[in-house]
Amino acid sequence: MRINAKLDEQSEKNLQFIKEQTGETVTQIIKELLADKAGELRQKQQPGSKMKALLQSKFVGCGEGPEDGSVNYKKYIRDYIDEKFSHR
Repeated sequence: MRINAKLDEQSEKNLQFIKEQTGETVTQIIKELLADKAGELRQKQQPGSKMKALLQSKFVGCGEGPEDGSVNYKKYIRDYIDEKFSHR
């Protein structure tokens, strides 16, 4: 497939920078970027990929609190509000 694309100034600078750094042709760069993007999108479509990405982000489990917080959260919220506003 032949591609004819008009690039804005920043995209042209980015492409030129990649060419200078890698010594690759424009065709090689485009093929590699397309393969990377397609792989990224395919990985997102796999079952469980969103959960896997979330777990790998180290966001899950980064909080602190009681171990039964997901079950007794209403009690903890009630206790917090009582404590916060009982001094007024």
